[in-house]
Amino acid sequence: MKALLLPLLLSTFLAASSTSFADTSGWPAWRGDLLGSGKTSETKLPIEWGKDKNIKWRIDLPEPGNSTPVIQGERVFVTQPISETKWRGLMCFDRKDGSLLWKTGLTYDKEEPTHRANPYCSASPATDGEIVIAYYGSAGIAAYDFEGKQLWFRDLGPISHTWGHSTSPVLYGDLVIQYHGPGKNAALYALDKTTGEIVWQWQEPVWNPGERTDGFRDSKDGGGVIGSFSTPILVDTGERKELIMSFPMELKAFDPDTGEQLWTCGGLNPLVYTSPVYSESDKVVVAMGGYYGNSIGVKVGGNGDVTETHRLWQEVRHNGGIGTGVVVGHHYFYQDAGGIAYCDDMKTGKTLWKDRLPGAGKSWGSFVLAGDRIFTLSQAGDSVVFKADSEKFEVIAQSDLGEETNSSLAISEGDIFVRTHEGLWCVGESLQ
Repeated sequence: MKALLLPLLLSTFLAASSTSFADTSGWPAWRGDLLGSGKTSETKLPIEWGKDKNIKWRIDLPEPGNSTPVIQGERVFVTQPISETKWRGLMCFDRKDGSLLWKTGLTYDKEEPTHRANPYCSASPATDGEIVIAYYGSAGIAAYDFEGKQLWFRDLGPISHTWGHSTSPVLYGDLVIQYHGPGKNAALYALDKTTGEIVWQWQEPVWNPGERTDGFRDSKDGGGVIGSFSTPILVDTGERKELIMSFPMELKAFDPDTGEQLWTCGGLNPLVYTSPVYSESDKVVVAMGGYYGNSIGVKVGGNGDVTETHRLWQEVRHNGGIGTGVVVGHHYFYQDAGGIAYCDDMKTGKTLWKDRLPGAGKSWGSFVLAGDRIFTLSQAGDSVVFKADSEKFEVIAQSDLGEETNSSLAISEGDIFVRTHEGLWCVGESLQ
């Protein structure tokens, strides 16, 4: 590990240590909270909607984007690219009617590779009610106030990956934690929230995948695509806080305040899409590789290489997809990219059931949990609500907006926000 440490005031650590790890009010980040749980405490939500049913408003967006909106109070924030002018920016909408309050950003005219299905600005913004953070990949990372004024900007240097990037920022106390990658010069950073100065960084090594076991194992050169598109999560073990992220081949935990590497666990494959998930009842984190990748279950709280001591299980060429699932008690509910839903035991990795989601099914989006209901969103724009039942798959409702999307749902004050390639929707007029 390489950590660059800058002086911090004691107040920084005190503020960080008092941060809530289970705040499910509003939707201030990609997965809703610091734990990246995808959970909301709200239960009075619409379960069915359509173009003419339970729609409060819809507004056009300039062009496709994969990021998820975040909501704070009466504001909805969305990152957005505009290809023609090479603009990358942040748009702020009024949650009451969808009217545009302001937009701000920057122009980046240098070349940066990405996949045609992964537009620039795929990282979702994050807010703590005081500032909004937007990450623009090679174009840098910026902080804004709620009126759109830029507070600071940090150039982290160019990154280059054939599929681009998508990792969202995490706001933790007085720190902004951002994975700047994948690709050359990739690193995990902690920035000062008020100035953007680098507090610590961990430089990602050049990975050697060796013999692949995932979907690229038969590639001619044996290399295939390597990289992580994961967003880190913050776990409170009861004894300490751990910043946990999935990297190629390894799951790693860091001290979020200092960047010190706490533990590493081997067993993943070279390509990772999903974020890790955590069972608070079992103190187990599950990480999944992408494209027929490997999955592992790891007990938190270890030190050093914990592959032999804390790894509870490993499944090779497993079911993981692109979106991240939700944890309910001892069980993990998730889907693969082809539209098959699964329920696994967190402690053993055993699949308890699997079933095909009705409708289009195929998805890059992540699950959302509200009460005992799991909400999904497919690439075709249709949604399935099913019961969070570890014994069987039971569909409650289906909906369809008829617009393609690679985003995930966001929930706030009885409303469901959906970002499609064509527009931003607010669902929630009739409550059930």
